[in-house]
Amino acid sequence: MKKQILGIAACMSVYGVAHAQSSVTLYGLLDNGFVFNSNSKGSRQYELGSGNLQGDRWGLIGSEDLGGGLKAIFRLEGGFNIDNGTLGQGGSEFGRKAYVGLASSMGTVTLGRQYDLLGDYVGSFESGNAEKLVTLKEWGSIYGSHPGDMDNLDNTNRINNSIKYASPNYGGLTFGGFYSFGGKAGEFTQDQIYAVGAGYDNGPLALGVSYENARDPNFSVFGTNPSANSPTSTSALNMSSPVYSGFASAHTWQVVSAGAAYKIGNATIGGVYSNVQFKDIGAEAGAGLNPQKLTGTATFNIGEINLAYLVTPALQLGTAYTYTRGSSIGSISGATYSQVNLAANYALSVRTDLYLVGIYQHASGKDSTGKTAVAAISNLTNSSSDVQTALIVGIRHKF
Repeated sequence: MKKQILGIAACMSVYGVAHAQSSVTLYGLLDNGFVFNSNSKGSRQYELGSGNLQGDRWGLIGSEDLGGGLKAIFRLEGGFNIDNGTLGQGGSEFGRKAYVGLASSMGTVTLGRQYDLLGDYVGSFESGNAEKLVTLKEWGSIYGSHPGDMDNLDNTNRINNSIKYASPNYGGLTFGGFYSFGGKAGEFTQDQIYAVGAGYDNGPLALGVSYENARDPNFSVFGTNPSANSPTSTSALNMSSPVYSGFASAHTWQVVSAGAAYKIGNATIGGVYSNVQFKDIGAEAGAGLNPQKLTGTATFNIGEINLAYLVTPALQLGTAYTYTRGSSIGSISGATYSQVNLAANYALSVRTDLYLVGIYQHASGKDSTGKTAVAAISNLTNSSSDVQTALIVGIRHKF
């Protein structure tokens, strides 16, 4: 009996040591409010919207000290719709993030489903994903991202089968690399994605830059969420926005993006530029992927300037202007999209805030489908005309 008690005590002691060196944290975010769309295919729309500033989520993040400055780390994060309880990201249980890796003084390496480097290094300068030097973050809302979030700065599309390296912080300077395996036997480069990025954040100044290249983007980037179109099919149309859905047969999606922010007193001035190219259109086969029978490269240049101002410790105001210009290709002249975002956030506490966001977009020219361009605010049903206005009011709580 004495030996059994000693054995149990020893096991408890070992478990206690392991437990003290490990940690697991539950966290989440709940965001809900009322959304008004001035033109939803010709009609006004009023609805209760889930995840307006940020997507609703819950997650687990953990680490284990392996000794010698080395840690094992993991994160599992799932999205959901607070209005009906359904899973987000097309029904994925952990559709937002799911990775495991190692961290040390030499940097961090993670493997799994992750954000790409566009979001990591440049997305935080965009009003829809703003995190740099602002008090109340992501104030522009998911509707305030660039048209169709075509540069993925708002992290609409996570990347599967990926490996990511993030450097330590060297006096404000960080950098990283990213690679996603295509997963097709005998085709090493099929559906592959690679990216590099760097950032600087020290004092009142923050900078970021990233380059990303994806093969067969209709599947590897825009088709990574389970849906009725089936993520296992490379021929299904996964691009929903008319801004670029006509370019779904492109062999390559390439994005070069840079951002900056500078804080002056209570004001933060930011800016973003993205060059997005859908290259070698017509190279990827699939029914409906190239209805205009286009060939060549379609290019978009996107510029944004934004301003956030802290009126009081609890009240933050924000405004942003985005200009998007698409190049001509074939018989398509290209489209132009101008968008204004306005926002007010009031913090009830460090974890809860109220928000009011207004967005206006105007479109002109011919879009990727060859039709007269219509206003298409991200994450809303497209307008039937060249203008569209959205108004969102709600509450966000973090835990």
